[in-house]
Amino acid sequence: MRKKRILITGAAGFLGSHLCDRFIKEGYHVIGMDNLVTGDLKNIEHLFPLPDFEFYYHDVTKFIHVAGELDYILHFASPASPIDYLKIPIQTLKVGALGTHNCLGLAREKKARILVASTSEVYGDPLVHPQKETYWGNVNPVGPRGVYDEAKRYLEAITMAYHTFHGVETRIIRIFNTYGPRMRLNDGRALPAFIGQALRGEDLTVFGDGSQTRSFCFVDDLVEGIYRLLMSDYSEPVNIGNPDEISLKDFALEVLKLTGSAVKIVYKPLPVDDPKQRKPDITRAKELLGWEPTVGRAEGLKKTYDYFKMLPKEELVKQPKTFESR
Repeated sequence: MRKKRILITGAAGFLGSHLCDRFIKEGYHVIGMDNLVTGDLKNIEHLFPLPDFEFYYHDVTKFIHVAGELDYILHFASPASPIDYLKIPIQTLKVGALGTHNCLGLAREKKARILVASTSEVYGDPLVHPQKETYWGNVNPVGPRGVYDEAKRYLEAITMAYHTFHGVETRIIRIFNTYGPRMRLNDGRALPAFIGQALRGEDLTVFGDGSQTRSFCFVDDLVEGIYRLLMSDYSEPVNIGNPDEISLKDFALEVLKLTGSAVKIVYKPLPVDDPKQRKPDITRAKELLGWEPTVGRAEGLKKTYDYFKMLPKEELVKQPKTFESR
């Protein structure tokens, strides 16, 4: 019996690498694809000796060719942190538009089911709380975050167009803040930033007054939600995230307690269009997928902190990549 084959774009990234692990474990032949702009081969090098894993070094904004049959596609190629998409705005827009178009074209050609990674950022700075999938969002298309927000909104629109016009089997996941091992310490997001600062003995930087909220989901829970959504028969967007909401100030205090660091919290001006609150309504995921998170923040934070503590010292001070926009 032929093994099912799945293409995972963004395979060397934080989420993509965990998805490669999951589908190898499920008995699939996994084809990982990444141009390594923000991904890192170290995240998947343990898979290279396996006969059921292969890696394509490729930019999905270029034409995608995969030989042979293909059953599923997971499109996770995209910068996902502010420090990245503010430095490479053009690539961010291109991967959301051209990259998604190419993946959908491949799915149509291969008659494969495709799941695309959208984000809670499609809700912008929300005027509805918690955020339901039926909420259309409050997004500034010309603000600094617009390159990411609108890239993902376009991703959803073209995915639904391929579903309704071409009959492609599509799934859309809206991912809320996710954390866990293999995150990059210097990617600009709150959790790795706080832990990295604590490990370096630096004060923790909180933007604004720290009252803005986030809801953090451990990566294992997210991967389970992705797997269930891919195997479902539902084509509308589905929120996957942990609704346990916390202010960034309180979250910084949790990190200080976890790390035992004696540093203090310092406050800096809030970035433009930074969302004031973020909490998923996961009713749809519960009802359709039987999914809800199982890993509490205390457990997930410890696992993540233990991972970061094991990193070489040079990783703690490593500066973010520099990019050229084209």
